[in-house]
Amino acid sequence: MKTAHHPSYSPFALTDTPGYLRWRDAKLQDYPRHVSELMVDIADPHALTTVEQSTLIRILRKTNVALYRISGEPASKAAIRQFGVQLGLHRLDGNLCADEDSITSLRVVEDGRHRGYIPYTNKPLSWHTDGYYNPMERQVRAILMHCATPASSGGENALLDPEILYLLLRDEDPALISALMHPQAMSIPPNAEGGEEIRGETVGPVFSILPEGQLHMRYSARTRNIHWREDADTQRAVTRINEILASDTPYLFRYRLRANEGVITNNVLHNRSGFQDEGDSKRLLYRARYYDRIAET
Repeated sequence: MKTAHHPSYSPFALTDTPGYLRWRDAKLQDYPRHVSELMVDIADPHALTTVEQSTLIRILRKTNVALYRISGEPASKAAIRQFGVQLGLHRLDGNLCADEDSITSLRVVEDGRHRGYIPYTNKPLSWHTDGYYNPMERQVRAILMHCATPASSGGENALLDPEILYLLLRDEDPALISALMHPQAMSIPPNAEGGEEIRGETVGPVFSILPEGQLHMRYSARTRNIHWREDADTQRAVTRINEILASDTPYLFRYRLRANEGVITNNVLHNRSGFQDEGDSKRLLYRARYYDRIAET
């Protein structure tokens, strides 16, 4: 019987080396090497065709990330939400800075509740998975980000499948994976505003196995407000993650979203370069975070 912590089978369990090696071979076979292989053209986000949906699922099964380009009229937030529903995404994460519909409008904001949060500035965003600070029972498993208006310059994303990172680390030394699966591997201190705690401390693993056997990752490359477990293997694992993310690995994808394009992922590792807004070209992205994983992946 499957449980939340002990699925009946997972290639990510350290106890099954033959199963892992079979999964590894399948994962690397025909793995995309160019970002153009992730792009899917969409005619109507309200009603995906069978071909559009199956193409998205095929790419997502391999890489956990797909790009899309919508033709025709600019997509509304309602259209983006319906797009997600068709891929099994229903449970939105209504985070602190989200709009009333629980979908966040990401733009440069200089005051109010967004003050001090890097996603609402034009500064670079370091490597992370979304919602790494969420309680373990409310982890973000999928993200849909849609570009309404690109910046005048900059704002490129880099994307890396956590399964690839897991593979690279496990091939080097399974002890690195064991350390990153420790239930106290990474801690995030409480968040307080005006002396009031709005989020408690979050303690949990970097890599965990979902009930159905898939891999989940929570991570941030930030050096502030992150506490790593103080043992040699964890410290070594964090160093290796940072080295891999800084390297020119062929499994990393880079792309700058254009108007009416977007990215849908099972919360893969990503970053964003700094950008500049000029004149009427103000960068605006719609971001939907989900507690669901994309269906059929």
